[in-house]
Amino acid sequence: MAPKYQSVANSLRLEIENGLYNSKQLLPTEQLLCQRFKISRQTVRRALSVLEDEGLITRRQGSGSHLRETMEPEVLLNCTIAVVTTYINDYIFPGILQGMERVLTANSSAPLLFATQNQVSTERKILQTLLTMKELDGILVEGSKTALPNPNLDLYQKLIQRGIRLVFINGAYPELADTPSVLADNYGGGRQLVEYLYQKGHRNIAGIFKNDDMQGTLRYAGYTEALRDLGLPFEDEWVFWYNTERRKAFRSESFVDSVVEGFAGCSAIVCYNDEVAIRIVSRLQKRGIDIPSQMAVVSFDNSQYSELAPVRLTSLSHGGRDLGELSATLMLHLLRGDACQSVVVPWHLVERESG
Repeated sequence: MAPKYQSVANSLRLEIENGLYNSKQLLPTEQLLCQRFKISRQTVRRALSVLEDEGLITRRQGSGSHLRETMEPEVLLNCTIAVVTTYINDYIFPGILQGMERVLTANSSAPLLFATQNQVSTERKILQTLLTMKELDGILVEGSKTALPNPNLDLYQKLIQRGIRLVFINGAYPELADTPSVLADNYGGGRQLVEYLYQKGHRNIAGIFKNDDMQGTLRYAGYTEALRDLGLPFEDEWVFWYNTERRKAFRSESFVDSVVEGFAGCSAIVCYNDEVAIRIVSRLQKRGIDIPSQMAVVSFDNSQYSELAPVRLTSLSHGGRDLGELSATLMLHLLRGDACQSVVVPWHLVERESG
């Protein structure tokens, strides 16, 4: 078994090779790396020294660690890249798309944008259209309803056979195991939020999850396994599931009431994302329930909603690592002919008043 510092160095090296960082930004601080890997500062420094000796990073006392400029992908001109995403103007998706666009336009590659509304049938029509294009180099794809069997795998395989590069974001398919993806550590995030609430003294912890996207099922898996490992109670009625078609139902006060009424006896709720959490917090307050003393609420994404909620949300963040930029950078590496692996982005907890 490799020493801990070597394992950390290997993880950071993989992230560097897959475009997780660029020379214009600092690598995570020693303190953040200590928290992420649960290791000492001395172990972090040994890991960074390995990367410095390999010529991957430069370190300056007082200014942190930077990626060497030579590690950035070379500019690729006039590539045609399609972006197939679930939504364009909703929630966190504008930020993800802006990140993709920043990277692609810097490489003279204006993206072609398509939205599926998280509908598998719409996704299929878009993929069929892309198959007719004579000039197409790559596709950045956020698959539709990624927790469910996908009938469009045949079209993805045809695109791959044509030599078109694919990068998945926020999901992946076992049948396309050689296709790289960029996704958050959703399982780890579910565990992290439960462990955080446990440390705050909560024992009866409810959860709200989305069941037709991979993020939701993985967050649920982390949530339930953390409950089990901590010896906490688990009750089916303390978990509320919803799908894409019921997403807008959270705008209804009566619907939200029916959700929170099922959590009687709980003192905390893990929400699938900030979009759900802001609705839960607003309704709890109107029902006279104090947050967080009577009910703590935590969630994922650290979006604009986390600051706009009536009680600011404790939420998991990607720590400034833009999933859009990462996926677009990974695509550029693929088009350059580099061997690439999937990137799993860890979460960083941003603690605010709701938790």
